Amino acid sequence: MKLANQQVIKKAFSKIIAPWYSIPLIDRWLLGQIIPPMIFAISAFTVISLSVGVMFDLIRKIVEFGLPLFLALKVLFFSLPSFLVLSFPMAVLLSTLLAYGKLSSNSELLALKSLGIKTSRIIAPAIALSIFMTGLTFYFNDNLVPASNKLAESTLRSGMGSSFGGEKRKKNIMFSKYGSKINSSTKKATKKNNYLTHIFYASKYENNLMQKVTLLDFSREDFQQILKAKTGSFDKKKSSWIFSEGSIVSIDPNGQTTNIKFKEYTYPFVEGPLDLAKVPKDANEMSLKQALKAERIYKKTGNLKETRRIQVRIQEKFTLPCACLVFGLIGSSLGSKSNLRSSKSQGFGLSVILILIYYVMSFLFSSFGVKGLLPPIIAAWLPVIISLGGGIYFLRKSSYL
Repeated sequence: MKLANQQVIKKAFSKIIAPWYSIPLIDRWLLGQIIPPMIFAISAFTVISLSVGVMFDLIRKIVEFGLPLFLALKVLFFSLPSFLVLSFPMAVLLSTLLAYGKLSSNSELLALKSLGIKTSRIIAPAIALSIFMTGLTFYFNDNLVPASNKLAESTLRSGMGSSFGGEKRKKNIMFSKYGSKINSSTKKATKKNNYLTHIFYASKYENNLMQKVTLLDFSREDFQQILKAKTGSFDKKKSSWIFSEGSIVSIDPNGQTTNIKFKEYTYPFVEGPLDLAKVPKDANEMSLKQALKAERIYKKTGNLKETRRIQVRIQEKFTLPCACLVFGLIGSSLGSKSNLRSSKSQGFGLSVILILIYYVMSFLFSSFGVKGLLPPIIAAWLPVIISLGGGIYFLRKSSYL
């Protein structure tokens, strides 16, 4: 009976490890050199970034505001995915530099090249691992990070009580609606559909209510209305806004004005202002699907700066994971140079310099995209293209050494 169980276990284990042994021996050996330093690098970068970004702040809240330790640990756990996403590309760079630098210093890469194996073949496992890390980073960034960031924030708010509690607020909501205008005398709409017909403004959005609302209505020719209300809420069943405690000032074609006060008033208008108020300010709190929805909302409002900003952030949903591929190519190419002798300290220092250069370049081009100096797609992808070009240059250089 025991022998039969052992055979079943062996068969199951062999099925699990079979894919690993289907990989060529040279690739398994090289991956075995890369994976251990990668695990070390992920751990190191994550601990450092967590300590600087979250841990010290949580310790201060525990001491000064009485945040329970258990809730602080939960916040720390929920914050982990967002820092892992940042650690993955940096870990790929450091691990490839260390692994190939060690093989180069031990003359093992020289031995492989003497057998006729090209540098591009030697770094192929690193590129394959970088592509896998690119996919993993994209999955984390699009699925886990938005949800975990919201959980971390809600946990922190609940733990801090009234000092940090309450629903999330958003201030200065402005929504512009474009369409056709109605002729006051004929009651017919104009053929053009690009007129500014409404401007909706609220000082803040809190507890599902718009506060201090001002609505300018230009939808009729030679006739304007100004609606002011203390609060406003959207009724989905009626597809209308319910305003309370306000007034409506109407200006007719002759310039005469009428002022009507109300306690409650139903006004047929689109849900756009509510959608705009619910859009998170930080793109890290959005998935790709939510970011695309936010882009459509900003386009409707006519806010070009916010539209460009969200378009850049959408592209960065793809370029951030691609940093793994960029760093994998650069790290393995630099590490493969026969004149490079990388210790852990040298590898770490070089990694920090390369990471700093890449992210400063990304920040600058991202700013150019938001300001409109570059198209959003070019602003987001140019650092990746430049860095890939640098990686290919280092690869070709190392192939001749």
